[in-house]
Amino acid sequence: MNIPLSEKYRPQNISDILGQDHLLSSYSILHRMFESQKYHSFIMWGNPGTGKTTIAKLIQKQANLPFLAFSAVLSGIKEVKDVMKSAEQQKRLTNEPTIIFIDEIHRFNKSQQDAFLPFVESGAIILIGATTENPSFYVISALLSRCHVFILNQLSVDNIKAILKKIITAENADQYYTEGAIDYIANSSGADTRKAINLLEITLANHREQVLDVSNIGNILSTRTMLYDKKGEEHYNLISALHKSLRGSDPQAGLYWLARMLESGDDPLYIARRLIRFASEDVGLSDPNALVQANAAKEALLFLGMPEAKVHLAQAVIYLATAPKSNTVDVALMKATEKAIKTGHLPVPLHIRNAPTKLMKDLGYGADYQYDHEHENRYYYQKYFPDNMIEEEYYTPSEFGFEKEIEKRLKWWKSKRKRE
Repeated sequence: MNIPLSEKYRPQNISDILGQDHLLSSYSILHRMFESQKYHSFIMWGNPGTGKTTIAKLIQKQANLPFLAFSAVLSGIKEVKDVMKSAEQQKRLTNEPTIIFIDEIHRFNKSQQDAFLPFVESGAIILIGATTENPSFYVISALLSRCHVFILNQLSVDNIKAILKKIITAENADQYYTEGAIDYIANSSGADTRKAINLLEITLANHREQVLDVSNIGNILSTRTMLYDKKGEEHYNLISALHKSLRGSDPQAGLYWLARMLESGDDPLYIARRLIRFASEDVGLSDPNALVQANAAKEALLFLGMPEAKVHLAQAVIYLATAPKSNTVDVALMKATEKAIKTGHLPVPLHIRNAPTKLMKDLGYGADYQYDHEHENRYYYQKYFPDNMIEEEYYTPSEFGFEKEIEKRLKWWKSKRKRE
């Protein structure tokens, strides 16, 4: 029987699981569950290949309780309800709960997750869930409050190398793998143990009795997989890292995170949109050209497409990172918005209302409005805020970049206002 290596060499004891010492040390909650065989509902959250399914299988092997496992990808609400009824009957007959393991529990919708609640509460089931997504976003709060959440760490390259070496030795293949080849496989796995073992399996089947080093193992595997999920939490972690690197004026880190996102297959237009947002949110009027640069990168992307436009995105990243920083525009808008919400009932002053008809003019719309271009310095002070509202200042220029020039302009306009 041809058993995949990932299954053939799956850990048979919790002490064999690497990289999760915080969960499996002797003082941990999970270790005590294994030791006492008294299990409580919990959810395991971690990237692929961190050991979630392995832990569930070890519980299945050791627990003296009925154990059912199914995947949220393949199961519907009818199967969920049937399993719950079966568990309830088991509880009535034996007074024992059934352990239910649900892989990818985040794939269940709200109504499907709701179906578990009464059975968890009654003790008919012990729910064990596994998810690669942040349960705060994907698991309903009522269910989350009844389950402990265990976070599994991403395995280090050294952890993965140790696992690979153990399998290579067990397969009597030590003579075929250099240290460089093992490094290559471990680094090509995207920190996913299962993927690393699958890559090893490919090389075992294709090495043809030759010693594998970095050059020829690269030819066998061809591509490198990077840890990424364009719709999941890691997507937002990476864009956050890019944004914060630019805000921190670090073009080197900005380029690194840009490259990570592009090489992982993220939508370059999404990146361009975020750069345009950054140009006003974090650079703003300290360098008005930042918005021009960011928008130009977007236009180049739409005109040229990928991969040619990578360099234009990189240019925008470097420019934004090295530009003077100011969030005064963003802060000013937030202040104005807060005031607008509170005073949205106040009418527009008559003198600055639009008056396209005779009736409107007769009602005083536009009356006494002064056309600035007809006055000295093309300026005439008049109040633009609502009549029953004092004039307020929301925008205060920073002392950086072009905003120093804006400060001079504002002072000039204020000096003219005093003369009126």
